[in-house]
Amino acid sequence: MQGTKPLQHDERVPESKPKPRPRATFSKADEQDVLVESLADDIDTIEHGYGAALRFRRPHVGKRTMRKLQRGGYSVQAEIDLHGMTLDEAKPRLADFISYSASQGKLCVRVVHGKGLGSGDRGPVLKNAVNRWLRNWDCVLAFISTRQVDGGTGAIYVLLQRT
Repeated sequence: MQGTKPLQHDERVPESKPKPRPRATFSKADEQDVLVESLADDIDTIEHGYGAALRFRRPHVGKRTMRKLQRGGYSVQAEIDLHGMTLDEAKPRLADFISYSASQGKLCVRVVHGKGLGSGDRGPVLKNAVNRWLRNWDCVLAFISTRQVDGGTGAIYVLLQRT
């Protein structure tokens, strides 16, 4: 250790100006862009975009019931496939199917609406329409997208009130 000198404690590092605090310069602009984009889209597209799961329940339907429905815990007693139908074809067929199933005392049915991948820029037209229609029919207590083995986001389990 020859030739080394001990440091002098009296010497100080020259004072420098404090560094400015970092700030997110684009956060306000990003928030504004997100707000503008969300207001430009249709509510169905925002809430149930491509591949998104559908979910609905009446206020008196419990969370435990929804969890059981989501897990495929109810036996599917009937099914309708609306693939390839126009809205004008699908609505009366679905209405008849739901009405008939409820009148027959069926508790759980499956509705295959497809994922809307063939709809292009319009998004999942039939899927969104089925979502709207079922919410308006009193005999529909709840519905939720199916498990992957039963169609995933291209189909729903519908819980019916027996009439």
